[in-house]
Amino acid sequence: MDSKRLGFRSKLVHAGATKDKYGSAVTPIYQTSTFGFDSAQDGANRFAGKSEGYIYTRIGNPTIAALESCMAELEDGIGAVATSSGMGAIATAFLALLSKGDHVVSTAAMYGPTRTILDKHLSRFGVSATYVDTSDFESVRGAMRPETKLIYVETPSNPLMQVTDIRAVAKLSHEHGCPLVVDSTFASPVLQKPLTLGADVVLHSVTKFINGHADVVGGILVARDELTYRKLRGMMTVMGCNMDPHQAYLVHRGIKTLGLRVERAQANAIEIARWLEARPEVVWVRYVGLPSHPQHELARKQMTGFGSMISFELKGGIEAGRRLMDRVKLAMLAVSLGGVETLIEHPASMTHAGIPREEREESGITDGLVRYSVGIEDVSDLIEDLRHALEGA
Repeated sequence: MDSKRLGFRSKLVHAGATKDKYGSAVTPIYQTSTFGFDSAQDGANRFAGKSEGYIYTRIGNPTIAALESCMAELEDGIGAVATSSGMGAIATAFLALLSKGDHVVSTAAMYGPTRTILDKHLSRFGVSATYVDTSDFESVRGAMRPETKLIYVETPSNPLMQVTDIRAVAKLSHEHGCPLVVDSTFASPVLQKPLTLGADVVLHSVTKFINGHADVVGGILVARDELTYRKLRGMMTVMGCNMDPHQAYLVHRGIKTLGLRVERAQANAIEIARWLEARPEVVWVRYVGLPSHPQHELARKQMTGFGSMISFELKGGIEAGRRLMDRVKLAMLAVSLGGVETLIEHPASMTHAGIPREEREESGITDGLVRYSVGIEDVSDLIEDLRHALEGA
């Protein structure tokens, strides 16, 4: 049966599957750097794009292609480009879609290294950026300039869980003749499909939910149209940040259980978020599934679920945050997110430490902010772990 006709949970298991002569149940790992040609003409035809076939793994590989086909199908895109890391995907998107003198409008409270690329590296080549709260549509509109050539948003954002109206921002970007790129890592295609809402590119750090087992670093870009896909593919190829075949095998394997993992972690998260809201040690909780979240109703409209990422502000600032980090026992004190295990981290001193304090605070990343990635453990154990840690924080 054509996997495109299947339901989404069935697609998670079957999309991108290939068959070899041995009848392997999964796509094999083609751990090879180069591929032979049948003849000189065959080689010439492959390089010219006149015939199908692989040349060199940086350009394409059957194992990587199976993952790319799967992700393109899950995101309703025309094609996907797998990269060696999430930052490889982000850098590929920026370099493929921006030129000297271009301007970017982007989410203020975004992943620290993404902002570093724009501020410290692309700025050297004449690219400028304006950072706004993209959950406020008027702020996005007000930041647009004639030279704006890209809108880049995280939704939900890292680490404040702000939700951007993808459909409205996509309409705005197209009115200005520029593409919209959405980092949908926190949602995964289980909960959100930006391309169907008008975005031109959706990207993921597949290190997180899509792989889900803390044993792979990787990224992926999915394009809505052929021209954009070719730009992304061409840039990744010349940069050399392709995914490794073994990485691709592991990510494709992880996708098969993505729906189950997301649903279980999400069920845990809503219970924990409600519990945290009632704790006297906590100033506020940001979880898009809570009615108290500023964009809760928007999330209900453009997402099919609320995910498993929680941020909360502790009374006592940075010292309270550090004490909490040192007192948790079940949650692992570590960066990253989206795995089967629960992780906790302190953005001000870890993932966003590279952003100057004044800029961090302006975007809402305060010293007492804690980011909590809920896993699939027993929720009673996770709550007891947090209770013990909060009482001493």
